[in-house]
Amino acid sequence: MQTIPVKQPLFLVFEGIDGSGTTTQARRLYDRLHRDGHRPILTREPGGTPLAERIRALVLDPEAGQVDNITELLLYGASRRQHVTELIAPTLASGKPVISDRYASSTVAYQGVGRGLGVELATVVNDIAIGATTPDTTICLDLSVEHASERRRNRGGIVDRLEQAGDSLQQSVRDAYLAMAQADPERWYVLDAVAEAERLHQDIWTYLNNRYPNFPYR
Repeated sequence: MQTIPVKQPLFLVFEGIDGSGTTTQARRLYDRLHRDGHRPILTREPGGTPLAERIRALVLDPEAGQVDNITELLLYGASRRQHVTELIAPTLASGKPVISDRYASSTVAYQGVGRGLGVELATVVNDIAIGATTPDTTICLDLSVEHASERRRNRGGIVDRLEQAGDSLQQSVRDAYLAMAQADPERWYVLDAVAEAERLHQDIWTYLNNRYPNFPYR
C-alpha cells in the first residue's frame, strides 16, 4: 500500500526592534492565508495563552519598578514555556501552521545582548523553554533605531518597560538580530522595514512561496 506523505505545517516567526512592524506583518500574513482557505494560528510573545498573557502584563508594565534583569529573563522563559507547551507545539502537531509575533530570538536580542546577560545564558533559558520547537523561518524586519522611534511616537499609547529603556537598548537589539541572521541565513530572511507595509507583505509572500512550494506547509 502506498503511503501518502503528510504535509508538515510551517512555524513562522517575525522579529525586529520595537516599531519595526512585526505585528502588522504577522497579521497581514495570517489574514491572507485565511482568505486562501488555510487555518493558521496567529500568536505573540510574550503572551499567547492565558497564563503567558498574565506574565506579559507583569514584565512589560511600566509601573513594575526596578525589575532585575535575570528576573526579567526568567519571566520571559516561563511565559515561553507555557506558550510552547499549551499552544505552539499542539497546534503544529494538529497540522496547523503557526505564525508568531516574536519568539526565542527576542530573548537573545533583548535580554542576552540588550540587557547584557550574555547570549549563552539567554540560550540556556530558551533551550529549556522551547525544547525542539524551533521556527522554520524567522522574518527579520530591519529598521533604524531613529525611524522606529519616530513610528512609536506617532503610534502613541502606553510606553512599555522595554521601550522606556531607550535607543541604546534598541540599537543593541538591532545589532543582535542582524548578527543572528548573518550566522544562520538558511533560517532567517531580512527585509528593509522602511518600505511601505503592503510592499513588505508582498515581498514576504513571494519569498515564502518560493522557499516552500507547498506553503504554508513544508
